[in-house]
Formats: sequence, C-alpha cells, structure tokens
Amino acid sequence: MEHKVILHIEKLPEGVYLATSDSVQGLVAQGRTIAETLEIARDVAKKPLEAQAPGSLPQTVEFGDRFEYPLVVGL
Repeated sequence: MEHKVILHIEKLPEGVYLATSDSVQGLVAQGRTIAETLEIARDVAKKPLEAQAPGSLPQTVEFGDRFEYPLVVGL
C-alpha cells in the first residue's frame, strides 16, 4: 500500500537539501540533490510508517488512481 507524505524541502546554505515532514514524526533526510534527498526521505519514512499499527495513519493519505505531483524542471 502506498501513502502520500508531504515533505518540506529547503536548500541549506551549505548547498545541500534538507527534507522534513509534519506527517511522519522524526523524518529528516539530507542529500546533495533534490532527487537524492527524495530517495533518502522515502527510505527514512518507511520505518516509522511500518511501525504504526494498521489503520492508525491519520496523517497520511492513501494514493488513489489520480494524484498531483509537483514537477520541478531546472533551466
């Protein structure tokens, strides 16, 4: 089952990206690129979500057949 977790991503002065989430307590991921940060955040989010009892995921939203995804394109 897939769940949507809202991430807050910011670029730090050191040039790396930091991802946190209000949906998954303790989720903190850092990477050199946005793609790397998203990959790390996905791995980090799995453990706390798997540890929660089934049906107790009120802060996440199950994916349906349609959803929106922000695509960032650098020029």
